[in-house]
Amino acid sequence: MAKAISASELGIDLKPADDASLFKWFIASFLMGKRIQAPIAAQAYKVIVEEQGRDTPRKLQHCTSRELVSMLGRAHYVRYDESTAQRLLDLSAKLNAEYAGKITHMRSASKDRQAFEKRLGEFDGVGPKTIEIFMRDAAAVLF
Repeated sequence: MAKAISASELGIDLKPADDASLFKWFIASFLMGKRIQAPIAAQAYKVIVEEQGRDTPRKLQHCTSRELVSMLGRAHYVRYDESTAQRLLDLSAKLNAEYAGKITHMRSASKDRQAFEKRLGEFDGVGPKTIEIFMRDAAAVLF
């Protein structure tokens, strides 16, 4: 099995109450949570967040599905590109609508880690694997 890629390996410095880094790690975890090679998912993260600057829920939500499919394609993340693009748009829209675009607001609304993980799982396309990847690095700064 391939070695897991951490937030720090992607240049994401997770800190308590730092929504920018938490959002970046959520996007990376979402991409790596699919049945796709971790280095390809990491490259997709770099294209979307670093090269294209879609580093906040608002900026990501203002992409078109076609733009996102193109970004995923540049990273060779092509297996689920259309559904992944739509789910990234839905994820950012839900985060903006329900939590003012802030993962820390989702944390505040959760009484404990289990409740927080349940909220993560309410995002379309976020399953147990994505939650596991995200919490592996984020739990230390969230709880």
